[in-house]
Amino acid sequence: MYILGIESTCDETAAAIVQDGRRVVSNVISTSVKEQALYGGVVPEIASRRHCEYISATTEQALADAGLTLADVDAVAVTFAPGLIGAVLVGVNFAKGLAYGAGKPLVPVHHLRGHIAALYLTHPELKPPFLCLVASGGHSHIVQVEDYTRFKILGRTVDDAAGEAFDKVARTLGLPYPGGPSVAAAAKTGNPKAYRLPTPHVEGKYNVSFSGLKTAVLNEVNVANMKGQAVHVPDLAASFQERIAGILADKLLLAAADTGAKQVCLAGGVAANSRLRSLINDGAQKLGAQVYLPQLKYCGDNGAMIAAQGYYEYRAGRTAGLELNGLPTLPIDYE
Repeated sequence: MYILGIESTCDETAAAIVQDGRRVVSNVISTSVKEQALYGGVVPEIASRRHCEYISATTEQALADAGLTLADVDAVAVTFAPGLIGAVLVGVNFAKGLAYGAGKPLVPVHHLRGHIAALYLTHPELKPPFLCLVASGGHSHIVQVEDYTRFKILGRTVDDAAGEAFDKVARTLGLPYPGGPSVAAAAKTGNPKAYRLPTPHVEGKYNVSFSGLKTAVLNEVNVANMKGQAVHVPDLAASFQERIAGILADKLLLAAADTGAKQVCLAGGVAANSRLRSLINDGAQKLGAQVYLPQLKYCGDNGAMIAAQGYYEYRAGRTAGLELNGLPTLPIDYE
């Protein structure tokens, strides 16, 4: 079964063809990230306009790369929530027109479910149940994946998402957007023990908070500036990365120990961070759990992950009509 997946929740316009939820046939991404970098972050209006410009050609290229026509596709899957609402609506309305015109089923896909499904593309042998940390620019969740379309949230951020914290800290340190890769690059030559940064306290055993950590970095920079001292960017970047990766890994591994999870996974844009990967891999091995990490090319937003999850949503009978609307927020465990 071939599923066409369309993704447009942020600054990537993406389309892909995936067979049976596991094999990537084509995967095309058009991004406005360089333009967004001029402003130090995503400008929703610019992102929406670029989606309008890119989405048709991106989808055509995905079909061409797969050697298929729309007639060969069994269903059209699209991210309908959550995300920047203007950006989401571009993808949803394009997919509705495509599905209606071709007489194909329309399958709505939750963005975070898509990130989790990216694991199936890297690890075809992986099957639920498993425990997964989904960390991205807008989300940080510890999720118990009970089945392909059944999820339970164990913990989440109570304020900033991990990726958002990386972006804001990068801006504070004068590093380019996107923040995750630039902070990680700067941290390579830094001392992670050079700055003593806090571990924010938060209610909820598996919940996390990054607002205070982000503020602590800003305070370090402000104090140094007031004293006329230079901030050693690699050291502060390394200290921040060590703290945020440690918090995320500790919470995931605590949840794994409490639930007895034998499969521990990482997904989302922040899943590309090598320090976080290392901490989770080492900790899970000590628990006797198998670790599953996505290929780097499937960590960020892409159409393949939406097509993969779309396959399982379609098999579960979850389709939509022309009444489908985009949503800026929606929990991953919606019914």
